[in-house]
Amino acid sequence: MAFDQITRNRLQRFVTEARRTLEEEFTRQLQNDYGMDPVSGTVAPFESLRHINDQQRESARILRDTLAHYCASSDTDAKSGLDRIVREQAFTVLNRLAALRMAEARGLLIESVGNGYQAKGFQLYSRLAGAALGETGDAYRVYLHSIFDELSQDLPGLFDRFSPQGRLFPREAALIQVLELINHGEIDPLWAEDETIGWIYQYFNSKEERKAMRDASQAPRNSRELAVRNQFFTPRYVVEFLVDNTLGQLWFNWTGGQTCLHDRCQYLLVKPDEQPEPAKRLRDPRTVKLIDPACGSMHFGLYALDLFLEIYREAWDWEQAHGPGCLDTETGGSLDLKPLSQTYADQAAFLHDMPRLIIEHNIYGVDIDPRAAQIASLALWLRAQRAWHEAGVKAKDRPRVGRGNVVAAVAPPAEVELRKRFMEGLDPLDADLFERTLFLLKGLPELGVLLHVEKELPSLIRNVFGEHGALFKDADIAQWQKAETRLHEALTEFASAARSTYQGRLFAQDALQGLRIIELTREVMDVVVMNPPFGALAAVTKDQLVKTYPRSKNDLLSIFVERGLELLRGGGRLGAITSRTCFFLSSFQKWREEIVLGISRPEVMADLGFGVMDDAAVEAAAYVLEKQA
Repeated sequence: MAFDQITRNRLQRFVTEARRTLEEEFTRQLQNDYGMDPVSGTVAPFESLRHINDQQRESARILRDTLAHYCASSDTDAKSGLDRIVREQAFTVLNRLAALRMAEARGLLIESVGNGYQAKGFQLYSRLAGAALGETGDAYRVYLHSIFDELSQDLPGLFDRFSPQGRLFPREAALIQVLELINHGEIDPLWAEDETIGWIYQYFNSKEERKAMRDASQAPRNSRELAVRNQFFTPRYVVEFLVDNTLGQLWFNWTGGQTCLHDRCQYLLVKPDEQPEPAKRLRDPRTVKLIDPACGSMHFGLYALDLFLEIYREAWDWEQAHGPGCLDTETGGSLDLKPLSQTYADQAAFLHDMPRLIIEHNIYGVDIDPRAAQIASLALWLRAQRAWHEAGVKAKDRPRVGRGNVVAAVAPPAEVELRKRFMEGLDPLDADLFERTLFLLKGLPELGVLLHVEKELPSLIRNVFGEHGALFKDADIAQWQKAETRLHEALTEFASAARSTYQGRLFAQDALQGLRIIELTREVMDVVVMNPPFGALAAVTKDQLVKTYPRSKNDLLSIFVERGLELLRGGGRLGAITSRTCFFLSSFQKWREEIVLGISRPEVMADLGFGVMDDAAVEAAAYVLEKQA
């Protein structure tokens, strides 16, 4: 189904009305049940909450810990912290219900949200439970929670009911309103489409909200404004054009043109007489890495997953034809890979595992909006489930997908007392490393992958553990990896031991996210594809970006292109859709000369003009650059 303007308008109305219903509901819950008023920013003493039951009192304590964690940052007061809680709870509930509806449309879940209380799954559940779960509304809530708990094993970022973004649940009247909206006949066909969840993400923030932000300030004032002002969905044909000419072109070259991608990729630009020599050893697909550094709803990754499925099939056939050892398994990291035929008993076992391999080995994403990480992980999981469904693999026989490689660039924890308490349990050197690492990650919510973590890491390690020579050698890397493992284990234990202090758990989780960003930026990528932010630099990070990217400093889009090329190995490819002005304005001359023509080579370009990215007021171009060796 084409997502034309009429279709998008229908979906936008649904998202707007569902958001309003949920935000009004959670505002009332905070005010009436939990003594927290998002309107005034006031919070009643915990001891005054004598009108609620024990379960609600536990939620009240957790909500206060969550607010304290948000307010530990110097730029967040109680009112904005409570606004964030309401917004995040509404977004999470909407995403969860939409995810279940999409799973139903794919045959992955018995009808549970469709038809509301009359859903087949709930009716069966009710007959088994009888009157044990109380009234219909209470029983339905327990039923949905049981589904959330099951799905949280694969998608904890979205379905974990104990996460700070998902503590609240709408009462019956509000839930019925949202169910009526989600089951409206106008949008019923959309739940089978992969793009739907991405449009929900974009429409959660209205055009009016973006306009108000731009009217208040030319440059984004914080990480949320930076994210909201740059939420522009990439059309499918642009996604295919960029992925075909990056990932598709690389595989075409490596195989010497002996690939079905030549016919499948309708936008792959290959000259009729172009027939490259095949590589002496074809790349093992498990070593090929693609990243979207501003991933949003992971639209690029969804299409890339389609191509990776074909690439994996061809790699198996290639190894069968040329024998074990014909695939290059060199990763540049610690991953130890055996030939495919020695890893899997037969082709069926290999094909069975492909979707899991792709999510865990091939597709990476980063976004400064934690909500985007929710959506991106969900989108990839749903696409993997569809691949298994189409292959006839029953749900009980599907491999469990690991955490994947989608990371939210969240702020390092700011709580001084919790940091001191955690560091007291560490070896002095590890404690020093942890504190320096938190300082290194300062600015992460506004910068994301633009933060040069991997370049600062060598000097940080030497300052803590001493020198291993003039160069950053294997010994330095080994020191970091061992220390990182120790910190990871200590933070995990700290989160577990701190359950009586929910804020301690949040502190540990945010620190762990920072470690994941460091892991990711140390990876060497083969493909970068993106629709990056563009325009003025955020005030809080402008000086840092100007200093770090002097050749690209005048616009976020040019900085993202330079950073994307840095993440690539020699011969890797970058595909981007940005404003076209960077190719002719004099202010971008140094960027064109020293980046586009200096460290890369333009391969293909499409001048798309105006009106490509929904309501973005920009003339766009889509292009591919190859990084020179």
